[in-house]
Amino acid sequence: MEKPFIMSEVSTESFITLLAMIGIVIIIAALLSGLIERTGFPQVAVFLVLGAVLGPFGLGVLNIGLDSPILRIVAPLSLVMVLFTDAISLNLNEIRRAGVLTLLVLGPGTLLSAALIALAAWGLLGLPLAAAVLLGAALSSTDPVLLRGLLRRRDIPATARTALSLESSLNDVVLLPIVIVTMTFLQQGHSPSGSDWGHLILDLFVLGPGAGILVGVCAVATLDVVRRHLTVRRDYESLFSLGIAFTAYAAAEAVHGSGFLAAFAAGLTISSLDVELCDCFTEYGETTTEMALLLTFVIFGSSLIWSGIEHITPILVLFAIIALLVRPVAFTVSLSRIRLSRYEKILTAWFGPRGLSSLLLIMLPVFANIPGSTQLFSICSLVVLFSVVVHGGSPFILSRRPPRRKRQIPQGTSPLEEEEATPAVATAPPPAVVPNEPTGTYHGSLITLQPPNRNRNPKKEEAPQFQTADPIRITLDELRQLWHTKARIILLDARKERSYSKSDKQAKGSLRVVPDETIVEQIRELDIPKETWIVAYCT
Repeated sequence: MEKPFIMSEVSTESFITLLAMIGIVIIIAALLSGLIERTGFPQVAVFLVLGAVLGPFGLGVLNIGLDSPILRIVAPLSLVMVLFTDAISLNLNEIRRAGVLTLLVLGPGTLLSAALIALAAWGLLGLPLAAAVLLGAALSSTDPVLLRGLLRRRDIPATARTALSLESSLNDVVLLPIVIVTMTFLQQGHSPSGSDWGHLILDLFVLGPGAGILVGVCAVATLDVVRRHLTVRRDYESLFSLGIAFTAYAAAEAVHGSGFLAAFAAGLTISSLDVELCDCFTEYGETTTEMALLLTFVIFGSSLIWSGIEHITPILVLFAIIALLVRPVAFTVSLSRIRLSRYEKILTAWFGPRGLSSLLLIMLPVFANIPGSTQLFSICSLVVLFSVVVHGGSPFILSRRPPRRKRQIPQGTSPLEEEEATPAVATAPPPAVVPNEPTGTYHGSLITLQPPNRNRNPKKEEAPQFQTADPIRITLDELRQLWHTKARIILLDARKERSYSKSDKQAKGSLRVVPDETIVEQIRELDIPKETWIVAYCT
């Protein structure tokens, strides 16, 4: 029996090293965030290089192998956070609207890619069929961290953005069962018996998801009771979400279910039951998750991911090229049934970056001590390195920026009035005037992004003066008072996409800005006169 891993095996030196890496990742990610946002340079590449600098080929302060206790802690937690974040960020309305697109991307697209990669691994590399299928499943997983920068670009067509977003959020839960089933074949060396199949199906599709759903429902119900009688800070709600993810994982593992599928099921439960909690997680918890994933990239970049280069051969290079090129073939065939422009098809078919998700999936057989898993990890690492270079640089070539257009500012309408509106669809840009929650049930806040310039010469001041109790937030009563002073006001709808698409009301005269994108660029498109109050509202 394999020796159980205990926390005491992590030495004091290893703990200090891990703590130092966390600090370095946070500092560098913060300092480079603006540069990476503007240039589109792949953030992952920066942290892989950072790992190499700290690793044995650089400064030699970090040397983490496949049997490292730190890796056995960080890698499973990262996979839990990837799956949970994928699920909780899903917009179920968007999935329903793009139902056919979702099925084509996850069905023929993802599964055909996995099958073609497995066929290449079996034919070119001579791997056993089960090992080839496992490798194909791992290498068909698209990396959400690598895709995040691309999806934030405003020049990406809406349909391509929807397809890539849904794929990166859902394909892990399609491929994970394939990895676990093939691991069972490799562990036993033969086809599982009928009872083995029964236990496997029970663990994968009943105990794991069931534990996640149960934990998610109980947590949401408890939070709802506390909200009604007390108050919960929004930033702590995001921590509450992460607590749900880890609790769901532990609960499933305790009953011998799949903790990873439980984490996904818990996130999906929250996504369907509590929109506000999802938005809180997006505002606060998603950044925490991204930092953890970047830390994992540093760990892999120290020495592990370069193992693919150490064992490189012409056959491996050929396989890596095929592994990257089969996706455009599979997705071109899959998306031929729906109407998409040529540009949208190219973007959707090409951008399938392999990254942390692939590495984390291939680590599962490594942690299970399955024979030959180290070779699979080396092969996967080589393909991931190729993908970081090729897909990381592709946005500079395939992306195109439309000419900037000035948007019209509604005039003469009180921002406190409401009217019916039709929610925007996923396949079209949002309209200038968009849905808003009714004022009577309003429970969010109004946030002042740009108050008037109070440093001007008071003799030349013509706009009426107005003071708020809080320079950051403004209440509804204060907004009414400001409106009565005849001041220039622009009201922006800065709600998250999930709340935006669910509502059937709007604030008259409001303009839509997407908070997940660079909000400054969107405001620059407005021809705003000087001394204008810019007020954004959300729920």
